[in-house]
Amino acid sequence: MNAPEAIGHTPMMQQYLRIKAEHPDTLVFYRMGDFYELFYDDAKKANRLLDIALTARGASAGEPIPMAGVPVHAVDAYLARLVRQGESVAICEQIGEVGLAKGPVERKVVRIVTPGTLTESSLLADDSDALLLAVARRGERFGLAWAALASGALGLAECSAGELEGWLARLAPAEVLADREVASAVFGPGSPLGLDRGGATLTERPPWQFDRALGERMLCAQLRVATLAGYGAESLGVGHAAAAALLSYAEHTQGRALDHLRTLEVRQASELIDLPATTQRNLELTRTLRGEAAPTLLSTIDGCRTGMGSRALRQWLMQPRRDRRVAGERHDAIAALQAAGVDRLRDSLRQVSDVERITARIALRQVRPRELAGLRATLALLPAVRAAVRAADCVLLAMLDAALDAPPQVGALLAAIADEPAALVRDGGVIAPGHDAALDELRTIGKDSDAFLVELEGRERERTGIANLRVQFNRVHGYFIEVAQAQAGRVPADYRRRQTMKNAERFITPELKAFEDKALSAGERALAREKDLYEALLDALLPHVETLSGIARSLAALDALAALADCAARSGWCRPQFVREPCIEIERGRHPVVEARLQEAGKSFMANDSR
Repeated sequence: MNAPEAIGHTPMMQQYLRIKAEHPDTLVFYRMGDFYELFYDDAKKANRLLDIALTARGASAGEPIPMAGVPVHAVDAYLARLVRQGESVAICEQIGEVGLAKGPVERKVVRIVTPGTLTESSLLADDSDALLLAVARRGERFGLAWAALASGALGLAECSAGELEGWLARLAPAEVLADREVASAVFGPGSPLGLDRGGATLTERPPWQFDRALGERMLCAQLRVATLAGYGAESLGVGHAAAAALLSYAEHTQGRALDHLRTLEVRQASELIDLPATTQRNLELTRTLRGEAAPTLLSTIDGCRTGMGSRALRQWLMQPRRDRRVAGERHDAIAALQAAGVDRLRDSLRQVSDVERITARIALRQVRPRELAGLRATLALLPAVRAAVRAADCVLLAMLDAALDAPPQVGALLAAIADEPAALVRDGGVIAPGHDAALDELRTIGKDSDAFLVELEGRERERTGIANLRVQFNRVHGYFIEVAQAQAGRVPADYRRRQTMKNAERFITPELKAFEDKALSAGERALAREKDLYEALLDALLPHVETLSGIARSLAALDALAALADCAARSGWCRPQFVREPCIEIERGRHPVVEARLQEAGKSFMANDSR
């Protein structure tokens, strides 16, 4: 059955139904303790897609409620499976304090996970981004706006109907936004264009969201500029319309502003080497004709040490620039790295974390403590990376080196994170000792509890004469004194029974109760203090997001260049020479992918000339 009206239901189900009504076409993961629960048709759908148990949660309004659930600690694995099937999920969290409010604890949707808005490393491939693309149409012109929320990329372009297929293949989006008219005209079966989305999820948005004037205002606000002239985007009106839908949807799914999208890449088809979709498939640049990731040109040359580098190399390959100066600068950098020796740089890069994605998650306030620890370690490695880069003399490398100048304030802020922090803030142990006196004091109370319990156990054994008396703790019953059933009659009068076991009795004394109140309160206050300090740290890091993004782009480019330098050296490749005349002349040329496959089989490639 469909989710019913809220009338006649329990307060909790009324709350759920209100939230579900706001997300009718999206699976709602409704937080209840240690589980995310799904109800009604959502539960049945999850049962079918995830092969999880379908049960019933009593009844509401006189009808049994179909229910299914996934544990909070394993939610990423389930989200990954749903996203791969093109589903979107609204994450509804408990934001109120349990027991403080009348009725059900307050809940709200904090973000919506869709195929094109992924930011979690556990849901993404290291070497590629999940791209969100919006497509708008005005007459025969198409506007394209795209974003990779996990890396902070934002792009804009316009094209003709004939060029659209090439752009779709070039960008390879995970999700496409379009209004109903464009969706049916471009992607619908039997439509005039009938283009292949390449497996991307198609999400229809209302036509009013594709507003040209709104898009221009949103882009200016996003980039913090008065005009788009500096980006060469002021005349791309259809692109502005696409950007309006893109930014609105992205902010809606993340539940906050996109503070890490601060640069705009404007692409003209004339600036790029024309690679039609058919050409890309036949060349097997990133996918084989069978749709596999290897063996392809990318898999053959991608020896990058970081996911950032692999993603940069993929973009270079799929969006090659016509401007030969770009290729020339990269060739100069590769030659300089080979001359200076590339191993030192590649060894340093091996230890670098994915600064690009960590920075995006800082801006979205989704970053985890261990990711911040990884960022801190990476910033500490930058002097070694820069020393290796400076050994190679090249203009492009000098520019990339300059971008690695990290502000010392960031390292000082990250010192607040413990050396080996817990995976999640809610687990505690995230803030470093010595960073906050109030937190240290609360932690000391918890540490001193062990010594107190040992001392109390000794005193109580001596007072009662019960040699096997034990003072213990568990999360359900708190602190207690456990005595065997045979000895229960010997306990003093101030012992109050807390729990009866099969072979033992558990008691508490006024002294132990007073300690329990103090110790448990200290633990709760320490955790609350850590959460506050962590949120304050994210606030302090936000002004540095743009700088960190620049560091990430520089590291990515250096990694890609170093990988190409190493690959060229190992494979015996030489630098091509550009000439003004339209011609091609290759002496003793070898196909990189075919040669690599032959070498795996112990065979050699027969070099040949081409003119």
